[in-house]
Amino acid sequence: MKKQSAVKCGSVNLTKRVSALLLGAALALCLTAANFAAGQAPAGQAPVYLGSARSFAVLAGSTVTNTGLTIIKGNLGVWPGTAVTGFPPGQVIGTIHAGDTAAQHAKASLAIAYNDAAGRTVGVVGVAGDLGGQTLPPGLYKSTSTLAITGDLTLDAKGDPNAVFIFQIGSGLTVATGGRVVLIGGAKAANVFWQVGSSATLGTYSAFKGTVMAYASITIATGATLDGRALAKIAAVTLDTNAVTKPKK
Repeated sequence: MKKQSAVKCGSVNLTKRVSALLLGAALALCLTAANFAAGQAPAGQAPVYLGSARSFAVLAGSTVTNTGLTIIKGNLGVWPGTAVTGFPPGQVIGTIHAGDTAAQHAKASLAIAYNDAAGRTVGVVGVAGDLGGQTLPPGLYKSTSTLAITGDLTLDAKGDPNAVFIFQIGSGLTVATGGRVVLIGGAKAANVFWQVGSSATLGTYSAFKGTVMAYASITIATGATLDGRALAKIAAVTLDTNAVTKPKK
């Protein structure tokens, strides 16, 4: 049988351990609250879930129009429109869905993904004007109006292959002739998302990375390449001798 003093000592130790656990939990909650108050997501941004749109390299609301020897690696779709022109001479390494159920489901998923990207607020960093010449870490970036890229925009994942970059653009996105998005530090095109409030234009011989989700139209000018997706909610996707490659992830 334990002595009374030993029982009391055990109770005191147990009380101390419980107090320490409660203090630790309280500290963790305080730190989490502080992170949110500072506008920082504790674990960074989650990727935008694309659902049925994930398998599409090109998806439009009205038409998909191509000129020249465009090569699309991934599915191509249009809904509620049905018009797809320019294939051939363009080539689709995937399936063309013109006004069918698969395209309809993909457009429904695009609407959800677009709203997800547009509605995020935690950790937002304001940007404006021209992003050319800048190097940006993973995060959520917001422009209240138009956004441009002249020259190179570098996205640095800092060694994290799961790092996510989301750009919220209030109006149009314009990439200048020869403009590039350059991925370093393990960054992946599959984890880069551009939510565009109106239309997007990728300039002649530009080299772009990421999934473009435009409310209206997407124009990919002569010779431009897209390592990602061109997903237009209500209007057309226009192509001209391009290479559009859906990311593997």
